[in-house]
Amino acid sequence: MTIEAVRLIGPGVDRVDGPMKVTGCAPYSIDFGYPDMAHAVLVRATVAAGRIRGIEAARAEAAPGVLTVITHRNTLPLRRGADTPFWRQPVPPLQDNQILHYGQYVAVVVAETAEQATAAARLIEIDYEPAEPLLDLDDPRAEVVTNPWGLDAHRGDVAAGLASAAATVDATYTTPDETNNPMGLFATVALWDGDSLTVHDSTQWPYGVRAALAASFAIPESGIRVITPFLGGGFGAALRAWPHVTLTVLAARMTRRPVKLVLTRPEMFTGVGHRTRTVQHVRLGADRSGQLTALEHEAKSSLAVEDDNYEPVAADSATAYACPNVDTRDLQARLNIPAPTSMRAPGEAQGNFALESALDELAYAIGMDPLELRLRNYAEYQQQLGLPWSSKAQRACFARGAERFGWSARNPRPRSMRDGNWLVGYGMAGVSFFWFQQACQARASVRRDGTAVVCSAATDIGTGTYTVMSQLSAEVLGLELDQVEFRLGDTELPMSPMEGGSGLTAALGSAVQAACRGVIQAFLDTVANDPESPLRGCRLDDVTVADGRIQHGYKPGGGETYSEILARHGLDELTADGDSAPPKPEDVGMAPSGAFAARFAEVRVDPDLGLVRVARIVSAVDAGRILNEKTATSQIIGGTVGGIGMALLEETVTDPASGRIANANLGDYLVPVSADIPELEVFFVGEPDRFNPIGVKGVGEVGLVGIAAAIANAVFHATGRRIRSLPITLDQLL
Repeated sequence: MTIEAVRLIGPGVDRVDGPMKVTGCAPYSIDFGYPDMAHAVLVRATVAAGRIRGIEAARAEAAPGVLTVITHRNTLPLRRGADTPFWRQPVPPLQDNQILHYGQYVAVVVAETAEQATAAARLIEIDYEPAEPLLDLDDPRAEVVTNPWGLDAHRGDVAAGLASAAATVDATYTTPDETNNPMGLFATVALWDGDSLTVHDSTQWPYGVRAALAASFAIPESGIRVITPFLGGGFGAALRAWPHVTLTVLAARMTRRPVKLVLTRPEMFTGVGHRTRTVQHVRLGADRSGQLTALEHEAKSSLAVEDDNYEPVAADSATAYACPNVDTRDLQARLNIPAPTSMRAPGEAQGNFALESALDELAYAIGMDPLELRLRNYAEYQQQLGLPWSSKAQRACFARGAERFGWSARNPRPRSMRDGNWLVGYGMAGVSFFWFQQACQARASVRRDGTAVVCSAATDIGTGTYTVMSQLSAEVLGLELDQVEFRLGDTELPMSPMEGGSGLTAALGSAVQAACRGVIQAFLDTVANDPESPLRGCRLDDVTVADGRIQHGYKPGGGETYSEILARHGLDELTADGDSAPPKPEDVGMAPSGAFAARFAEVRVDPDLGLVRVARIVSAVDAGRILNEKTATSQIIGGTVGGIGMALLEETVTDPASGRIANANLGDYLVPVSADIPELEVFFVGEPDRFNPIGVKGVGEVGLVGIAAAIANAVFHATGRRIRSLPITLDQLL
């Protein structure tokens, strides 16, 4: 039984959770409440470094409705949350008087209403002893951390490769802090019942929150339930158990009341992470034929003073193209800033901008078409491992993308194409996205009425998990889509990893397939010795399933329905668990492949005003088997919009003296709106991937990668001016 002859997989099935969302019935964390629930409001530091000398909270404590004011002087002791393979959890809040960044939580006010808590919070007076903060990546006082994952790559002799090159590029590229800014404000609701804890939280990883809270409060994980049926966007900001989550649970314990805490928009800028700023140095060399002779990519990114959140900014450059001499290095500088975290396409978004911009510069230095340069250096196998890719159709992405875009109409000379007064530019970028997958579990049950319930503790952050897993379950079980209920977002369900790294679909989908196949096997086991069953003695490979019926593959009419089997054996349902874990590359003889893509952009630039307008973008994407073309296309479009923001608009501005974020609102932090978005064409190429049984790759993040480079390269083609610092603003073009 394999997924080959598809009924539900692939076509543009509407979101199964769509009606709940558009009618306002989908419950987000902010919507949950309990009788006698109190409300918490945070107080944030107004210096970036130093210590608290004193806190005057008496007026706040005496304010109407206030239940308690929690500071480092009266808090309960908390432990640091459990580390993950990817980061250390944030420092427990309110455990001492030290200030590590502007906006750090220094007090929590708990009151009967949110309005009373907000009013009382304004009455708290804090006396600081400030220190000079570390805010600059190049500050010599900042501790520099080397790559903790061992992903720095070294092969060949870069110095020799550069010396032998006919043309070289040596350039520095910078990207700024950016903030995830999902539309839904993050909220946490906590309820203690003795030593048992229920938490409704805005998270992309319920099991991760459960583990962190268990460690912080020294209670068993089995005593904690985390619930997240819906999340109003995350983009990576909801991967951790942030300090506000811990403080909500703390407030509930200290007041012995259910407590709700909702972050404000400014708190979303300082409390739930952001994309790291980077300074990247790239050196490339190529011979006269365009073959790369050397590639060196060093990236330095920002890191909080007491945090570990590694992002492999330079790592993908080691495998993106074929090159015999390569050095890639990632460094991080510890600064007095809020902890950075993953933001859609972490590391890849920044690193791709530098690499693909440098390749564009190299193409002009050689006098070669930028597309041809990339094809000359196409990596047929994984360069570091020396293994074939589990799948790769990037060559088709380049060819078909160029054809759909009309790349051949490009005049190669910069500043040569016009439309009236507008300068017209064509730019492109290659994209190779990292592979990521973790172990996962799922459970499937088929009931006597012929319907099924399939579940896992995964989350749906708007990417379509509810929908594609319902499709996959229905396909494997031979049911219609409306006969399957998929449940997620609850730690009472089987373990799921984070929804992040574009790895959940492969992990969860493989576990779901295993669980559904397990249920079918359970039915075959039930009738294995049943003389009344035409399926007696059948193995899993002997049968097909359709219309709620298990059919012997070699005997027309030799089958029966799930309902008939359950009724005859007096059973209400049959259930099976399934799990998945990725194999090791060396065990299967191939390198796991993330998504590949090619991006083509056309821009218009007003030479008098420096205005940049994106006219159109074509995205050709290799994402393995597409479970739902409609939701997959939506993900690529959404990522592309984020890429336009990265290229032209988004920058979290920090005051260099105080460490205060100067644009911590959606009025001053610019994001693309409908008027900024041009014609976006998306199509998919490639075959099912071989590294997981359902053949998929993630598409949630690859849609953003390559857009900034393609736009910057198009701006150069239009104007002759190379922009190496994002975002591209009019002052850089005047």
